[in-house]
Amino acid sequence: MDSSSGFSQMIILMIAMFVFFYFILYRPEKKRRQRMDEERSSMKKGDQVVAMGILGTVDTVKEKTVIVSMVDGAKIEFLKAAVTSVDPAGSTPSKK
Repeated sequence: MDSSSGFSQMIILMIAMFVFFYFILYRPEKKRRQRMDEERSSMKKGDQVVAMGILGTVDTVKEKTVIVSMVDGAKIEFLKAAVTSVDPAGSTPSKK
């Protein structure tokens, strides 16, 4: 074995690792992020949301934030990025 065959095997292994990481880690995460961004952008008044573990109903949607009404009537303003789950008004809660 000479050094050029060892180098080519290393290159092939690195390419295989890149392909593995792309399809197993990066691509599914990118799709999940896109789906969550779509859910956040389609929020409207009355939707049930989970933001940082807090359950509530959307009261007002602003450009970068959302005001969420809690069970006791309190209202909290969250960044849209903090919303982790959106269940549209009138639908049954989904298990994600």
